[in-house]
Amino acid sequence: MSNRAEAREILRRIGDQPDDEIDLAEAALALGALELPNADLAPYRSHIGAIVGDLAARIAAQDPETDGLEARIAHLHAVIGGRHGYSGDHDTYDDLQNANLLRVIDRRRGLPVALGILYMHAARSQGWPMVGLNFPGHFLVRIEKDGARAILDPFNEGQTRSVVDLRDLLKATAGSAAELEPGHYQPVSNRDVLLRLQNNIKLRHLSAHEVPKALEVLEAMRLFAPHEPALWRETGLLEAHAGNLKDAITALETFMALTGDDHHRHQTASLIQQLKNRLN
Repeated sequence: MSNRAEAREILRRIGDQPDDEIDLAEAALALGALELPNADLAPYRSHIGAIVGDLAARIAAQDPETDGLEARIAHLHAVIGGRHGYSGDHDTYDDLQNANLLRVIDRRRGLPVALGILYMHAARSQGWPMVGLNFPGHFLVRIEKDGARAILDPFNEGQTRSVVDLRDLLKATAGSAAELEPGHYQPVSNRDVLLRLQNNIKLRHLSAHEVPKALEVLEAMRLFAPHEPALWRETGLLEAHAGNLKDAITALETFMALTGDDHHRHQTASLIQQLKNRLN
């Protein structure tokens, strides 16, 4: 089996899994392999295993009595930022490599969500509860122990972010009028983390008017999130834009079967009929 075929099979399996069983790091490696089909995943899996092993070794060496939230955060800092040298790519933020976990591992630089996947995988490997947050424009993670919580910024070496920091960060990404809302602190699912990772790549392709490449990204997203209606709708609209009318109709009909949004269903039914008329 080729690397690309293996990656697609991994993502297809993930598409059938319950969300809480998804291995985020393995999924992100598979997504990276679709972009870099000649890459061997084994060294990357070994590297992620080394992060987990280094974290476990630090924990084993500490006095169990000192195991608190701050100690756990310090361990993550020491291993991911210190021992392995990961940080955000502040200089070439929009480089597509920053959203491909294989290249992130090669370069030790990446986007917030790509680095966040490494933090989440490492923390969860030790049984520590960590989730991604629905914070706009800049992916953050939250770690919890015994009722105490902290929000970490994977892009900035896992620094703990205060409410003031978060307000400043929001205004920097969403505009000076933006204000923090309860929804910004809501945890997101594992699939949503992966969708956010791939959305970075898709949007960069669309901004460069590279519709075929954006469609390839959407195809990969539908492998691990096959029941997400928005993916099928966007696929249908882009296929129609590219003149692939039969593929557009198929995608839009799938959207119709999945969505519960009556307004969108009505709009889409009309569009499907228009596309069918163009085929005749």
